[in-house]
Amino acid sequence: MSREEMNRYRFFLKDSIRKEIDFSLTDQSRGIPAPPIQKPHRLGAARVELPSTDWDKEFPISLSYAIKNRISRRSYKNESLTLLELSYLLWATQGIRHDAGKYAFRTVPSAGCRHALETYLAVFNVEGLNEGVYRYLPLTHELLLEFKTDNLREKIIKASFDQNFAGQSAVTFIWTAIPYRMEWRYDIDSHKVIAMDAGHVGQNLYLACEAVGCGTCAIGAYDQEYFDELLGLDGEEEFVIYATPVGKV
Repeated sequence: MSREEMNRYRFFLKDSIRKEIDFSLTDQSRGIPAPPIQKPHRLGAARVELPSTDWDKEFPISLSYAIKNRISRRSYKNESLTLLELSYLLWATQGIRHDAGKYAFRTVPSAGCRHALETYLAVFNVEGLNEGVYRYLPLTHELLLEFKTDNLREKIIKASFDQNFAGQSAVTFIWTAIPYRMEWRYDIDSHKVIAMDAGHVGQNLYLACEAVGCGTCAIGAYDQEYFDELLGLDGEEEFVIYATPVGKV
């Protein structure tokens, strides 16, 4: 890659582009209604209600302990997660603290409270769930069964450029981006902060895993087109941005 091309990609990390945007012309400023804060789902789709409890009592752990012990783990025991443990991990990464109509305040920060991410799960070994691909519905704290497919483990491994641990977990979290949720407010300045938001979510998962005896390792290298096609995404209005296998350690 040439130095000119390298600098062009580096520019993505800077906030200089904000100076070039006329925010009076964003869809928000023009009065266009905000996009849904949760991706709609088909009527009658199979959903699973997730259990909730007093998380502090159920999974007591100090923040300093979780931070000190957080490492990337790529080897997992052949043990299942309970539905309660999975529920906790979902709450910790995208749970709703307060729903205010077009805004939903969650357990992770997001630029302008736009939360442009959706959470998909490749479920392999979770008590009470059949193997398949699910999507988290944060507004109701439920799981939506998206689809079942043969050889799901192998397909997740293939999507992750043959990183075997991606399919050897109990569950693999897959976050997708719906850019327009952020673009509605921030125009072309949106894409840097979407990447930042993904980092916030990933770190919360790392720390929450420490509370339930699990490990994780974030994956940023994956086959974009194959992964999008596997999840039934169009690759433009929604696409995979991050993946993190989770398993007992």
